[in-house]
Amino acid sequence: MTAPAPARTAFAAFMDFVFLREGGWVDHPADPGGATNHGISLRFAVGLGRLLDMDGDGDVDRDDIRMITREVAAGIYRDEFWRLVRADELPPAVAIATTDAAVNCGPARAVRWLQGAVGARADGQIGPRTLASVAAASPRQVLEEIVARRMMHHATLPTFRTFGLGWMRRCAGLAIVSAEYLPPLPAPAPEPA
Repeated sequence: MTAPAPARTAFAAFMDFVFLREGGWVDHPADPGGATNHGISLRFAVGLGRLLDMDGDGDVDRDDIRMITREVAAGIYRDEFWRLVRADELPPAVAIATTDAAVNCGPARAVRWLQGAVGARADGQIGPRTLASVAAASPRQVLEEIVARRMMHHATLPTFRTFGLGWMRRCAGLAIVSAEYLPPLPAPAPEPA
């Protein structure tokens, strides 16, 4: 018996998860990303250049970050993260976990965690060998491995004391949301009489 398919696409589940964790405007002094809105940080936005010059004044600054809407943020998540990690070519649970790791920890690091989880060469680039290794692996084990590697990484960061509990909550929530897209576990074997 197969489990019913989730009612929403993996990308929709990913976006719901991100927006739940990455609400609106935040400008925490300990955040190295700087001012952030809907999860899009000033540091990241500056890297995108004029694409996020929301007020058209020729630079990307805190004012532009304040103007980012959910729709703009969703487009960035789709183009700069989901597509970058080739999420549409991954099992849905793995796609959600890898993309959220890319958002929170950087795409190359997230891909290396994925590659490490499937025994592929960890070069931070998803190519045919990585995709073949992912296809041959258990999505459940890959999901668990990505989340575990991410939690270990967070624990090493100098801002863990400030943000660590939130990061651990995010990883726990990610495992729950992603698990909706896993195949059901096999039924236990009956005990001998």
